[in-house]
Amino acid sequence: MNTLHHAHWPPGIPHHLSLPQTNLFYNAEVSAKRFPDKPFMIFYDTPVTFAEFVDEAERIAAFLQQKCDVKAGDRVLLYMQNSPQWVLAYYGILRANAVVVPINPMNLTDELRHYVRDSGATTAFVPQDLYPQLEPLIGDAAEQGLKHVIVATYSDYLKRPPCITPPDSVCAPQRAIQHSGVTAWRDMLALGLVPGPLTRGPDDLAVMPYTSGTTGKPKGCMHTHRSVMSTAVGGCSWFAGSQDSTHLSVLPLFHVTGMQGGMNGPLYSGATIVILPRWDRDAAAQIMQRYGVSAWQSISTMMVDFLSNPRLGEYDLSQLKGTRGGGAAMPAAIARKLKTLTGLDYVEGYGMTETIAGTHINPPHRPKPQCLGIPVFDLDSRIIDPTTLQELPRGETGEIVVHGPQIMQGYWNDPQATAQAFIELDGKRFLRTGDLGHIDEEGYFFMTDRLKRMINASGYKVWPAEVETMMYRHPGIHEVCVIGVRDERRGETVKALVVPAAGYAGKLSEDDIVSWAHEQMASYKAPRIVEFVT
Repeated sequence: MNTLHHAHWPPGIPHHLSLPQTNLFYNAEVSAKRFPDKPFMIFYDTPVTFAEFVDEAERIAAFLQQKCDVKAGDRVLLYMQNSPQWVLAYYGILRANAVVVPINPMNLTDELRHYVRDSGATTAFVPQDLYPQLEPLIGDAAEQGLKHVIVATYSDYLKRPPCITPPDSVCAPQRAIQHSGVTAWRDMLALGLVPGPLTRGPDDLAVMPYTSGTTGKPKGCMHTHRSVMSTAVGGCSWFAGSQDSTHLSVLPLFHVTGMQGGMNGPLYSGATIVILPRWDRDAAAQIMQRYGVSAWQSISTMMVDFLSNPRLGEYDLSQLKGTRGGGAAMPAAIARKLKTLTGLDYVEGYGMTETIAGTHINPPHRPKPQCLGIPVFDLDSRIIDPTTLQELPRGETGEIVVHGPQIMQGYWNDPQATAQAFIELDGKRFLRTGDLGHIDEEGYFFMTDRLKRMINASGYKVWPAEVETMMYRHPGIHEVCVIGVRDERRGETVKALVVPAAGYAGKLSEDDIVSWAHEQMASYKAPRIVEFVT
């Protein structure tokens, strides 16, 4: 095991991390006992205290158990934007002894159908603005459809006049939805039901985020309470988080980085999170000033936009003590600008959905730019030849493999993909990341390239095979090949090389294909560039 990086370990922090042997929901109970009246969440000036949070999460759990027939180990879909309801639903599902299946709110009906069928979920949480995407999937469970849907109205948690103007989707009043099996969020809470006992332990499944592979079909990553705990608690320790930290939670909570750094970690430590549903650079700066935000986790695209705001100098950002993130390397010029304006380094890290966030993070006191960082607590990470699987010397490029407590159990209902994802080295089970990198003379890891065909657009992972499959539905497409191309703003963007079908050559424009694609799939997947070829 490479230990070169130990010389640059964050000062005062041990190399081993003792993990709580508990269900994640216990973290909420502990914080509610310690800080009952302290705000856990703030949403456009409306606070939700730790005590209120646990009370509402338990009412949600009871509704799932008693009205939706959710049993221990059942999967429940969570499909909405960042909001108090997202966090409450997540912990309500855990309190019901069930498994959270977080879904990107940009996905459309055809994409959602796969998650419902593959996970076997019969219950889902959805906001009213996204309900039309989910409605076609409500049906008989025997036909792999949803039986119960809880519909949230974001404005239920606008209980004080907001000083920061929310988007229209957040301000919208509740709309009446008449459909068998559909319940309004406020009606669910009003029942005031009491849940049964909490029975799931550290080795039971807790959350199953989906990721894609080169086969194009998203796969559920099976994470236990223990694996989720490892990066949630680890992040608090690595960055010296405390109960008096205030976090800006603007990274999507369905994504493991936002989930761990913007929700699960702060809840464990008793910190406060200020939730922003979507990225807005002025709203982010206003929140930092108004609530004295001390920690902000972002992706490089957000930081580029934030620092290019001509009004940035109008805001007091003096309470900000740390910025960090990943998804794509931070451009050197942007990192320098951040340092000049705030005196802060952007601390980069690296992880995957399969590892429930970070496996490598830069030491906060000694970060390197465009660097993945060093292996975190109890992690064995190596560089191997992707063909021979032999470990390579320092400085040589090979595939990054990882072994540690944050690694998933495997892919849901896919033993073949699970077997392909893991190898054994020295008696340990290592995950193959599919990413190529190298280790420098001080033990820091750097990304070199990607072994897979993945496109990384603003931190979102796009898989060409999945996009190609959807694009073949267009009658004017004979052949299509999807590739990633460099983009100054997104890092990479999606490009489609298209061979027109017979009779369509000259009658179909590039813009026609781009517009059509944006109607068929999540916008981050849809090609921004189309080139016709023969």
